[in-house]
Amino acid sequence: MPRHNGRHGLSSTLNRSRRSRFMDRFLERIRNRYHNRFGSNNVYVYGEDDVNNDSSVPGVSPAPTAPPKPDPVKVLTVRHVDLKVPANTKAHRTDEYDICGSHQEKPKLVVRRGQPFNIELEFSKPYDSKADDLRIVFEAGENPSPTKGTDVQFILSDVDKPKEWGAKILRQQGNTLTVTLFTPPTCYVGKWNLKLDVVKKDNSDVNIYRYEHKAPIYILFNPWCRDDTVFLDDERLLQEYVLNESGKIYSGNSRQITSKPWNFGQFESCVLDVAMYLLDSNNIQWPVRGNAINVVRKISAVVNEQDDYGVLVGNWSGDYSDGDSPLSWTGSVAILESYWDSKRPVRYGQCWVFSGLCTTIARALGIPSRSVTNFASAHDTDGSITIDTVLGGFGEEVEESSDSVWNFHVWNEAWMARPDLPAGFGGWQSFDATPQETSDGVFCCGPTAVSAIKQGEVNMPYDAPFVFAEVNADRVYWYSGFDGELSVIAKEKSAVGKFISTKFPNSEEREDITHEYKHEEGSVAERAAVRRANQLASTKDDVYETTAKDVNFEVVQDAANTWVGEDFKVSLKLTNKSDAERTVSGRLVVKTMFYTGVLADKIVSVPFKNKVLKKGEYDVVPVIVKPQDYLEKLKDCCMLDVSVWASVKETNQCFVTKSDCRLKKPHLNVKAPKEAVKGKEFKVEISFTNPLDTTLTECQVTVDGLARSLRFPQGSVGANSTFVATLPITPAKLGLKEMIFCFSSKQLEDINASKRIFVRSRDV
Repeated sequence: MPRHNGRHGLSSTLNRSRRSRFMDRFLERIRNRYHNRFGSNNVYVYGEDDVNNDSSVPGVSPAPTAPPKPDPVKVLTVRHVDLKVPANTKAHRTDEYDICGSHQEKPKLVVRRGQPFNIELEFSKPYDSKADDLRIVFEAGENPSPTKGTDVQFILSDVDKPKEWGAKILRQQGNTLTVTLFTPPTCYVGKWNLKLDVVKKDNSDVNIYRYEHKAPIYILFNPWCRDDTVFLDDERLLQEYVLNESGKIYSGNSRQITSKPWNFGQFESCVLDVAMYLLDSNNIQWPVRGNAINVVRKISAVVNEQDDYGVLVGNWSGDYSDGDSPLSWTGSVAILESYWDSKRPVRYGQCWVFSGLCTTIARALGIPSRSVTNFASAHDTDGSITIDTVLGGFGEEVEESSDSVWNFHVWNEAWMARPDLPAGFGGWQSFDATPQETSDGVFCCGPTAVSAIKQGEVNMPYDAPFVFAEVNADRVYWYSGFDGELSVIAKEKSAVGKFISTKFPNSEEREDITHEYKHEEGSVAERAAVRRANQLASTKDDVYETTAKDVNFEVVQDAANTWVGEDFKVSLKLTNKSDAERTVSGRLVVKTMFYTGVLADKIVSVPFKNKVLKKGEYDVVPVIVKPQDYLEKLKDCCMLDVSVWASVKETNQCFVTKSDCRLKKPHLNVKAPKEAVKGKEFKVEISFTNPLDTTLTECQVTVDGLARSLRFPQGSVGANSTFVATLPITPAKLGLKEMIFCFSSKQLEDINASKRIFVRSRDV
């Protein structure tokens, strides 16, 4: 599908011309298709508008070069098709899609494959199977083809063939026929056009009367269908991973896990149309449109704008002046609406935003999906399944490593069978739209079986070595001597892959799923998985570290209890466990950092030299960081990096470690009613106290979850003062919903909260 170019005059004329040529070719193809069987090329193609407007022959609009019109009394034609949208969408659990709603002028039908649905046909006279056949035609894509499976035709009958396309009569009343349609559980997911052919059995001048329904039928994956590859046999999980429109995405670090409320909004406004457009416009071939493996892999590619002009531009620079800060988003819908309006990538996102979009699009298409956060997440760039850092004589990195460890990283899981893999590797599959490394030349990742990652089976598609490294790589520190020779001075075997988290189903609690990705740290099974993965990785050699460790080093920091704007304390405790005297030198460095592990500005660097520790003695190197030292240097997520290097003179023992910490930010307080009425405005009060000794400027509040995302500009908030705002909200949805609030300013971002509210109709 050509991409939208923003021009209307000339392009519209050309498009009309193309459509005209396409229709001529289409009609010619129809005539040729039926010529051999019926001995004539007489095909009448019409739609419901033609039924209402053509008084000479009810229900018939002749094709070009058609023969004389037949006698209207003898012609059986389809006058009207009722897709029974309310009943069908209720049965298929698709009634929440906005495009299906009764408020729409022409509600669309959205169904799930492998599950029958009913439509009602009104004819010009009673249907008689002895005189006419009724042929049902489903077509998808620009050039429907029987060989590709995008042109499907079958005759109305009483035979219900399991797992195949088909149709049978449910009941007949006068001129009205109720028909049950069947779709296979392998049906291509997309928008299908419905056409009905009344095929004359006699030798009349006209062989076929084709009715073309104007609105497409959306066919989705069906996790309720046992024969669908995304089948999930747990209603509780289906409620969460397919039907729940809101959730939580976790961030922070392994010691300070916080949740960010997120409006997935998979049923809202244009979301389903965007999902279909992304599949249509990014060269995913129709023969794989029914395969969840291929569709999920494509989702991971098209959500980022790399390579294929996808939805969202990634930006980790800290400068978002020509777009929106990643921290300002409260959900997926506003991003997808912006993309739908312009057909251009939206600026900007980071990993949790990419993940939120993937969850939204997968759920919209009917694939069970969830956002997953890995704390201390490794980014291995060379396939070695180790994260390597090279240090010089003073504990400073002598070269900038391409490997890194992110404080947290958010990706996705989708539930599906994996018939392409050996038995036992179905279930949750990891995939990731954050553009980190290319896969087959494209910025995408997965799906890869979570169970394969746990076992170290990294030779399985797709991108298993990269995902394995994220959760179970060893962190290796190298020392570069004066002669340039490298030696391993430390190896941390449990430094990455901590507290892998997702939202617990139908709860507000966090679920730790680390055990699904790896065995217990240090266990025989976990080390065996690492060895197996290394044997299959690009680097197969094991690395060794020094064994002399008679001085104990412990880093202590209190960031978990430190608010932004307060003093931050960190210290290094040295304990001599040997029977002899030890002399220790080293350095403690604190820097601001991005959550991706990329270091930013140095705050303090404290060296210590020749500290003498007698047998059993300990000493402490304390550091106090003042707000004036770090406030102007803080990055998006208020992350700090504490790096320590030390060496023992007598034994050449080396100690090196890096730890991350996050300063606390205030939360919003929300006062709201427990109930509201759809379409009726109510008020919400939000407040928080500014913890900084400086004024907050360029303030705004975003509200999401009840209607289209709303942004309320606010005045400045004084230093150490309390912010209070009363916001008017008019809900557009019914049922128990989650309101999401986010305060942002130039100095402090992502102050958020959520609140549940029950929205009822006016007439209750």
